[in-house]
Amino acid sequence: MTDEATTAETPFWRFSLKFYRQPSVSEACIALQDEFGVDVNLLLFLLWLASDDRQLSVDEVRMLDDNVRDWRNLTIVPIRDVRRKLKGAATLVDPGAQEAFRNKVKTVELEAERLQQEAMCTMAAGMTSEAAPSVEAAARASIAAYESVAVSPFTPAAVDTLLAALK
Repeated sequence: MTDEATTAETPFWRFSLKFYRQPSVSEACIALQDEFGVDVNLLLFLLWLASDDRQLSVDEVRMLDDNVRDWRNLTIVPIRDVRRKLKGAATLVDPGAQEAFRNKVKTVELEAERLQQEAMCTMAAGMTSEAAPSVEAAARASIAAYESVAVSPFTPAAVDTLLAALK
């Protein structure tokens, strides 16, 4: 996730760009993605809602995950895989040209993520999230709900990093 220009920006996208570039946040998100299959956009969505003292239940997180799964599996995951495989791979293509192509793939991946976030932001308008007593309480409750959906507790250090960055 970078600051590259996009055609449309939602409040959620702006939050994500700002939040993601904080120290250690990208590393925590990628670790959760790679170790537990976390959808980083869904995780960021939960944190964005939490920043407004809003939390989601297990059922609401499951519904969100169900709604984004097809897009994630059709676009984001395969594009990410191509981008990652191109990094430093020895191929017949000139390394400079290959890296330039990899950067184009990265731009397409970012656009796919932005489109997912835009759709999720639209969904947020119709959601009835539960009010929480604080940002941290909302974030903890929503992350716990996501852990239930993922059927695995997330790495506490990664979660702590995200909670600290949310303050």
